[in-house]
Amino acid sequence: MGAGVIALTACAPPGATGPSASSPASPGSLTSPASRDTPVPPRPGNPKERRHAPAAGGPAPVFSRATARPGSAVPRTVALTFDADMTADQGPRAARGERFDNPGLIDALRTLKVPSTVFMTGRWAEEYPAQARSIGTDPLFETANHSYSHHAFTPGCYGLPVVDRTRMLADVERARQVFERVGVRNAVPYFRFPGGCHDDDALRAVAPAGVTAVQWDVVSGDAFATDAGAVAEQVLAGVEPGSLVVMHCTRSAAPVTEQAVRRIVPELRRRGYRFVKVSELMRG
Repeated sequence: MGAGVIALTACAPPGATGPSASSPASPGSLTSPASRDTPVPPRPGNPKERRHAPAAGGPAPVFSRATARPGSAVPRTVALTFDADMTADQGPRAARGERFDNPGLIDALRTLKVPSTVFMTGRWAEEYPAQARSIGTDPLFETANHSYSHHAFTPGCYGLPVVDRTRMLADVERARQVFERVGVRNAVPYFRFPGGCHDDDALRAVAPAGVTAVQWDVVSGDAFATDAGAVAEQVLAGVEPGSLVVMHCTRSAAPVTEQAVRRIVPELRRRGYRFVKVSELMRG
């Protein structure tokens, strides 16, 4: 990665503080001088961590990238994932014209024929029901749960408000109910914690929803970035066979994602990679 590569946190406001000790540690990423004080997302869980359904009362399984089966290599596949973020209290900002959607990005993925997984908050689906339904009925995509509120599931997660432990499962279920109401038909049983922040208590709280917690191994750096080339460079430098990339579908917070994707996709295809949804990546 070049000196201008920016590593910014997934789903966190600019200037926010990073996760507390109860959250996973941050990955080692290069940052530009201008972004040294900006937090990076928590390190995804061990790829082999809790890949199968837990016992009753146990934590939800975690998946962050594909791993090789015994005696075989990891296929040259990569999953691009996009967080459609909107918090429960951002309605007034949307009413004033702030855009939390990114239809240009979705159009680009369709034009480029890139299968993708969109992690959608329930509040986003409520604000953009037609777009949620369009994504949620398109076989190119699969839709996964990103909570209803986009509030944190652990303390100290980039300054996000924290969901009470007794309300965590209800927050996940509320998002699922919104998806059903607006007509999402391609939902998969995956959940991404806001900011990626989680601990065993949070994993146990969401387990009854029957979800797998999906993290990532490649940070795109698109959140609050203004240089599409730097975002593309960071992704291209990080991708390996079986990688899972975190990006965003929120124009106000990630304005250059579409441009970066238009650079990333042809280059990775030139390198022999095939794009897959998380469900296929998880199958190995």
